[in-house]
Amino acid sequence: MEQTRERGVMLNDADCGFCMRTAAVVPRLGVDIDASTIQAVDLDALGVDADRAQVEMPYVHPDGRVDYGHRAFAAILRTGPLPWRVVGRVMTTPLVDPVARRAYHWVAANRSRLPGGTAACALPD
Repeated sequence: MEQTRERGVMLNDADCGFCMRTAAVVPRLGVDIDASTIQAVDLDALGVDADRAQVEMPYVHPDGRVDYGHRAFAAILRTGPLPWRVVGRVMTTPLVDPVARRAYHWVAANRSRLPGGTAACALPD
């Protein structure tokens, strides 16, 4: 069942220090979103794949669509002011999309080693 809300919702992993640190920085970009953790919401009700949410950050659009990973981050940036809207659009263009996907996956795979990261941040095997 699709739900319509005023703002999209960025979801992050509350068990991951790197994710929480990143989630604290995102609102400073001036984006127009709400934020929560995957542990604090009903993922099924939002249409979020729980297994995928452990590996890639989900963003639930106001119309109920869900993006993950670099596409989620791009959608979040598109809600902000210039230049972030432009960066968000460029991230999903045919030339940049594969690079952004690889960069996002590298960060996700190494989040336990990045600032704020702990062993709890490591991705499941």
